Amino acid sequence: MDAARAVAAVTVGETLDDAFARMSDGLSDNGAAVRDLAYQCLRAHAGIDRRLAVLVPKPLREADRQALLRVALCRLEARPDGAHTTVSQAVDAARALGGDRFGGLMNAVLRNAQRRHAELEAAVAADETARLQHPAWWLDRLRADHPDDWAGIAAQGNSHPPMALRVNRRRSTVEAAAAALAAAGIGAQAHGTTGLLLDKPCPVSRLPGFAEGVLSVQDLGAQQAAALLDVAAGQRVLDACAAPGGKACHLLEAADVDLLALDHSEARAQRIADNFARLGLPGRIAVGDAARPDDWWDGRPFDRILADVPCSASGVVRRHPDAKWLRRPKDIAQFASQQRAILDALWRVLAPGGKLLYATCSVFRAENQDQVAAFAARHPDCRRLTLSGAPDLSLLPTAEHDGFYYALLQKAADAA
Repeated sequence: MDAARAVAAVTVGETLDDAFARMSDGLSDNGAAVRDLAYQCLRAHAGIDRRLAVLVPKPLREADRQALLRVALCRLEARPDGAHTTVSQAVDAARALGGDRFGGLMNAVLRNAQRRHAELEAAVAADETARLQHPAWWLDRLRADHPDDWAGIAAQGNSHPPMALRVNRRRSTVEAAAAALAAAGIGAQAHGTTGLLLDKPCPVSRLPGFAEGVLSVQDLGAQQAAALLDVAAGQRVLDACAAPGGKACHLLEAADVDLLALDHSEARAQRIADNFARLGLPGRIAVGDAARPDDWWDGRPFDRILADVPCSASGVVRRHPDAKWLRRPKDIAQFASQQRAILDALWRVLAPGGKLLYATCSVFRAENQDQVAAFAARHPDCRRLTLSGAPDLSLLPTAEHDGFYYALLQKAADAA
């Protein structure tokens, strides 16, 4: 029932994170399983809805009942060996929600789903949106932006995300952290000087050294930002749009810099503070809009700026499957407009000769290559620096990391 409540909230416009935050006090004891089921249902919602369209041609008007049908069918498809238990529990939940009539409908839908399995699979196979589990407009954009890789990107968007860790080099090393994980029965592979990719996800409470600030959870792709920004001791550094603070913490772990972490939300800024405290890091925090520096800037320019701007999250959709439901085609242009405003504003507070790393967790060109090219054209004092010999770094999602985009921009030394 709790998973259905979360899915219902998304279908009426709420994000999954906000739904679970609102529901947190009332979640049942098996909260992890509830979250997993809700995420699984939203990753596969296009296929589930295609099956439901065959079984129940007229969708139910009540969002909570339709969501319970979705969740029940999702669980039935994912765990066919437990079909009897799934049907029994779903019928009980339906009766509690809508009485015997809805309970009877739930029983009929799930029994029909078992009997008509081949027919339902054929319906999904014939519908690209259902088969690939993404909206049609999203798939069209992937095809246009990544003609050779679009199908793989879509497949990764439906997968369970990997879990990677970042080792706090002020407190340990990758080798020592890996040995501690192995001693705790947790398999992990080293990646670079700070990264560890777990063989399978596990609760942070099981990670040796997490509470003591030795480890942080951070995707391997996100971990590249600190090295790309090229920080050095004594520099003034701004992490704009910083919450929850993973990249800001990594920058502070990498060098003794004077770092300001900025975010527009007091609640999100508190998450940055919590991470600084756990890791023992001295960063400063401000609440403000990155596009309006007059409200928070002290007039002293920054040597380095990380502009990790708001975006569609199309590169991390497997972590935020509600995005496939909530996003609309017009949203991409709105994000691009917001990104433009932030970039133009931050360029004002960058010191001559300073560097700005533009970053998104998107795979859409409008938010990435097109955005940076347009910015460089507007600002004659902008020089694009290469990353590993290329004009930018576009990380497409894989089994090891999420999708990210990075471009490094330098302000002319003689800029006014």
